[in-house]
Amino acid sequence: MSTTAPPVQPSRWAALIVLCAGFLMIILDQTIVNVALPSIQEDLKFEAADLTWVVNAYLIAFGGLLLLAGRLGDLIGRKRVFLSGLVVFVLASLWCGLATDQTMLIVARFVQGAGGAVTSAVILGMIFNLFPDPRELGKAIGIYSFVGAGGASGGLLLGGVLTQALSWHWIFFVNIPVGALIGIFGIRLLQNDSGLGLRRGADAVGAVLVTASLMIGSYAILKATEYGLGSAHTLGFGALAVLLLIAFIVRQTTARTPLLPLRVFRSRSLTGGNLVLGLMLAGMFSHLFLGSLYLQLVLGYSPFEIGLSFLPVSVSIGLLSVGASAPLNARFTPRWVAVVSLVFIAAGLALLGRAPVGGDYVADVLPALLCLGIGGGLAFPALVTIAMSGANPEDSGLASGVNNTVQQVGGALGLAVLATIAASRTADLLGEGKDQVTALDGGYDIGFATAAGIVLVAAVLGAVLLRPQPQAAPTLEPATVDDGVKPSV
Repeated sequence: MSTTAPPVQPSRWAALIVLCAGFLMIILDQTIVNVALPSIQEDLKFEAADLTWVVNAYLIAFGGLLLLAGRLGDLIGRKRVFLSGLVVFVLASLWCGLATDQTMLIVARFVQGAGGAVTSAVILGMIFNLFPDPRELGKAIGIYSFVGAGGASGGLLLGGVLTQALSWHWIFFVNIPVGALIGIFGIRLLQNDSGLGLRRGADAVGAVLVTASLMIGSYAILKATEYGLGSAHTLGFGALAVLLLIAFIVRQTTARTPLLPLRVFRSRSLTGGNLVLGLMLAGMFSHLFLGSLYLQLVLGYSPFEIGLSFLPVSVSIGLLSVGASAPLNARFTPRWVAVVSLVFIAAGLALLGRAPVGGDYVADVLPALLCLGIGGGLAFPALVTIAMSGANPEDSGLASGVNNTVQQVGGALGLAVLATIAASRTADLLGEGKDQVTALDGGYDIGFATAAGIVLVAAVLGAVLLRPQPQAAPTLEPATVDDGVKPSV
């Protein structure tokens, strides 16, 4: 009697490439638009104040839907959510590229942000389910971190090339063939999962409350630099976001099928890891914004020179996250790798805070950027590993959504606070009679110093709150399983 061989399982590493390609497309889109803004403004006749909505419409939808999308992945299947978000993102990209007026582009960007959130919210959860072996998982998270770092810097370069060689429309059109390829390979290579079922968490009221809270909160943070942190506008929308979040939490304690089971936050690893990660990004995210302004307005660098100046950060993050993070986490545990790396990040920010007027790149800027690259390349994979390790497999989509939301909100809130502090200090120095360049430099100095303090707080909390991660147990699986193919018996 003949027997049928078991079906060959798709390679986990090939599936990782698909997921990282989707993540790269989303990251690129978040940065690529910034380069094209002047061309968009000229073509569609945007006023300066309205132009910010080309970016903000995307970020509000993106930040508001991450948590909901992550939970939906657990309930209806992460592959289904990933591919659905990808379809929305690609179609919205086409809509953006075809935009002929301001309203059309802003609405399309909002829809694109929603698609980006749905796609990216489940990626981490899928990676953690693909790689149960801690050593393989460390390598996978390193690759994921490398893609994030490369995408953030690569978007600026790609955006400039497409805008200059073709037109701003092509920064959106390029997503169509790329997204189509990701979808085709995703259908074939990603694991099928049915999910827990909507009956396990179909809380419509909770979904509305948390989405509204995060969207309004994102809006308040994004506009804080325009209105001021203490303005009635910021405080009013911020208070409304907090009230909606409180209502959501109360709802989750009483709902029969909560959207976000609060039990997940009992995990010290998940809660502590996300808290430390959020503080890290709140401080570190400022180096691109304030650092670019310092190089341009104080040292007189051109946009191209600024892009080259930040390459050491991207290269360091890429090399360390792929090559060194996994073995270091296995040797010293992610907890201590994260703590030491956070000290490196704080040192880099402190060094930037000492960069003077007329500073030299090699002496005053490069050492700081190398510290940031080393710290970021090791801290991010370690903290993501800690945060995600605290979730059960059935909650991995939710944990992924929480992690992505923390990254988005932490970075945006930190930037709003630090930019406001820097601007206030610059205004004070101008009032004291300092010249423009000296006043700007003084503002950036206090911004970087504050950022360094935030990251040092994160390091202390990491040492206190995060539990030591267990060492990886020896695997008894044969080496042939590395490619995801199950041996036949």
